[in-house]
Amino acid sequence: MPSTRNLTRAGTFALTTAIAGSLTCGVAAAHVTANVYGEPAAKGDYTAIVMRVPNEDDKKGTIKLSVDIAKEYALGSVSTKPVPGWDADVTTTKLSKPVTDSYGSKLNEVVTEITWTAEKANEVKPGEYEEFAFSAGPLPTDVDKLVLSATQTYEGGKVVAWDQPPTAGKEPESPAPVVPLAAEEGAHGSASGSGRPTAEAADSATDSTARWLGGSGLALGALGVGFGIGAVTRSRQKTARED
Repeated sequence: MPSTRNLTRAGTFALTTAIAGSLTCGVAAAHVTANVYGEPAAKGDYTAIVMRVPNEDDKKGTIKLSVDIAKEYALGSVSTKPVPGWDADVTTTKLSKPVTDSYGSKLNEVVTEITWTAEKANEVKPGEYEEFAFSAGPLPTDVDKLVLSATQTYEGGKVVAWDQPPTAGKEPESPAPVVPLAAEEGAHGSASGSGRPTAEAADSATDSTARWLGGSGLALGALGVGFGIGAVTRSRQKTARED
């Protein structure tokens, strides 16, 4: 009987450890973030950016995401990757004075907002997340990061703004998504291979996400199993001594 109880406790402990690890990872990434998978985004180049949107509400689903892009970034080209059940809309703004991008093209208007809206019954449900990918460029050469303020809208009209710029030392309560920019590559080829946005770049970003999540799950499972095996071994040794 003592042996059976100890084995049960060991299995329970292993399961609890794995669940706790999963919850910790979820809490750590519980706000909207902007991610670049693979090669880092480089100044003057094109890149694929993935907005990761977790649902933080216990009852309501997320039905819309809006991302603001500063006019000063002068992004002349943005392409969104289709998300099943969601519509994407790209807003452009005319400039009072044309600017020239790193490719030598003159821009009279730039992208200032991207909005994804869920079709009926396709909201991001509580406990879930969704990713919205887009390619953009040429990236600005006069800043070290893109600050992409985002607005998350829930069913019933609840709105959460992720718009606080990064500060040194402490993360804001509602941090704006940020994309660091590496130094210029010169050949305009670091982000997509050719310097122009491609569907493959966004696909690669999504594949990297899946691999990261899969790796995290395996690591958590291995951790839980390790704890369980250790507990079972100690239990058997203790039982042997008692016998």
